[in-house]
Amino acid sequence: MTKIAPCLWFDGQIEEAAKFYTSVFKNSRILNTSYYTEAGHEIHKRPAGAPMTVSIELDGQRMTLLNGGPQFKFSEAISLEIDCKDQAEVDYYWDQLTAGGGSPGPCGWLKDKYGLSWQVVPRQLNELMQDKDKAKASRVMEAMLKMGKIDVAELQRVHAGK
Repeated sequence: MTKIAPCLWFDGQIEEAAKFYTSVFKNSRILNTSYYTEAGHEIHKRPAGAPMTVSIELDGQRMTLLNGGPQFKFSEAISLEIDCKDQAEVDYYWDQLTAGGGSPGPCGWLKDKYGLSWQVVPRQLNELMQDKDKAKASRVMEAMLKMGKIDVAELQRVHAGK
């Protein structure tokens, strides 16, 4: 179990979201679900028996989905970053997370159908951006800033000065 795990606030779709996320990420599972009781109903306003939390593990990262209500929405102030080994992984996660109502964003960012922001980042991006040759790193940065989904081959091309 990880010592620190995100808790994500949803408005009623936590069981659906848990199934979706565990289907997208390999080596993932739903750990447990807790339910609201009559206790505290005057505060939480949820019917007894409604799901309160679903704990999931996504490829080793534990997190909790909370059925908290409409008071809070996701924003880009928090995002989950996916470390992708290659373009095939970038394409897979991009396609899966934008499907069914998600939306692409700039520079490798997207929002899934629940409004949660993700960064789909190929390892090569960080490697190329950390090049000691500032001109190469600058070309990579300039190219990345024009992209939605990150294109590894294009980054490598501009890095090489082509």
